[in-house]
Amino acid sequence: MKVVLASASPRRKELLSQIVGAFEVIPAASEEKVNLSVFPEKVACALAESKCDEVYALHTDKVVIGCDTVVVFEGKILGKPKDREDAVHTLKALSGKTHFVITGVCVRNRYKKAVEYEETEVRFNPLSDEFIEKYVDSGSPMDKAGSYGIQDGGIVREYFGSYTNVVGLPVTLVKKLLEEVQTDL
Repeated sequence: MKVVLASASPRRKELLSQIVGAFEVIPAASEEKVNLSVFPEKVACALAESKCDEVYALHTDKVVIGCDTVVVFEGKILGKPKDREDAVHTLKALSGKTHFVITGVCVRNRYKKAVEYEETEVRFNPLSDEFIEKYVDSGSPMDKAGSYGIQDGGIVREYFGSYTNVVGLPVTLVKKLLEEVQTDL
């Protein structure tokens, strides 16, 4: 059965290629809408499921994978930065502190749908204003939840859990859900 990744993220595409030989990339087109007053795990899973369902509706003969990553700091969900100022503000807030990265994953075919999430604790290095300004000016944080990429050097001091989860696709969880869904074929 053919696999579809419902995301345009180059990082997710690269990670999925580690566990799936060939797949299509068909990003969900709808705007992300969610009730931010619910638990962050539910938000991540609901967004992943929405993306997966949207793409699956047009490709019912395939296995579709939808993902969404949220960053949670002091009980609030931090999405992608709205603009440069938002990215700088977010990075200053996270500097030297701990937060959580939660990625919801939905995998479905015509017989089954599986939805779960992965959570990783991340501790930042203390970041100087100069470092933050240069990093934001690089453009790297602008398409990432929490305004950073763990793969970008100098930001993360340590993490507890899945590295690939923080990048945006928890490989072990995706592999497990793919196996779970495909056993019903």
